[in-house]
Amino acid sequence: MANLISLLQHYGVLIVFAVVLVEQIGMPIPAYPILIVAGALAMDDARSTPFWGVLLVAMSACLLADLFWFRAGRRYGKRILKLLCKISLSPDYCVSQTEDNFKKWGPKSMVVAKFIPGFNTIAPPLAGAMGTRLPAFLGFALTGGLLWSATGIAIGAYFHSDVDAVLDLLSTMGSTALMVLGVLLTLFIVAKYVERRRFQKAMQTERISVDELKELLDEGHDPIMIDARSQTAQMLDPPVPGALLVNGDPTKLIASLPKDRHIIVYCSCPNDVTAAKVAKQLHSFGYKRAKPLHGGLDAWNSAFRPETATAVVAERDPDNLSPAGQ
Repeated sequence: MANLISLLQHYGVLIVFAVVLVEQIGMPIPAYPILIVAGALAMDDARSTPFWGVLLVAMSACLLADLFWFRAGRRYGKRILKLLCKISLSPDYCVSQTEDNFKKWGPKSMVVAKFIPGFNTIAPPLAGAMGTRLPAFLGFALTGGLLWSATGIAIGAYFHSDVDAVLDLLSTMGSTALMVLGVLLTLFIVAKYVERRRFQKAMQTERISVDELKELLDEGHDPIMIDARSQTAQMLDPPVPGALLVNGDPTKLIASLPKDRHIIVYCSCPNDVTAAKVAKQLHSFGYKRAKPLHGGLDAWNSAFRPETATAVVAERDPDNLSPAGQ
């Protein structure tokens, strides 16, 4: 552990940059403790990087990661959001909640995004996908990076004597301290993974495939389509024609649904978890014919309007998107 502290004293700039960049890219590695330690060392050790140097490096790492995800959102739109939903350790519904939070506050949410777990990775590509102009994005991203970085460094500077005591204790523990920190990080990752798996298991229910939906239509059935996506997702990709939009609480439209018709619920998140959640709510109200559509809106687009799905990918020009939240 003493070697780690020595490295922070001599190479604090590089370590802060690397850890903050990796965390902001989306890896489950907490960067705030490093900022706090760097802030404490900046107050106590002349050999350490000064306060303003740590702040500048941390902001640079934040901005680099934000620009990467922003450009990815501009280029790939909703596809990059689905990728983030797949690799996130948080349950899939968290991405839908983040999408609606961004729609509510617009790119201004970038100012506080880094203080909200999950939002810090989703907000930049959402800003790109929603057509936020680069100057506005840079302004909000820089402000958010400044507040987040300065807060962590300031905490370390203010409590530098307490942080020093903790560092001294860890130094006396030697390699045991590193083992304890490693175990705690592993337990955090495992807990988030278990949370995600538990939620996915809870959302397991019988799904209907696109081919089965086609059979229903060929047999003369007229299933009710329900769009369970977030409002932001509905803006990025048009819904199925005639579909009922949930837009929040599904119980608001339940009373108007007939129980003798097939009800097909779809979303655009991996594993169809949002659609499964709504379908389960419908089941609890006696709508036993409600099923989530396997593959969601993408599966429906591929089967019923493939030319539209192809055109959306081929003709997407992020620079022609209307700005959001401006």
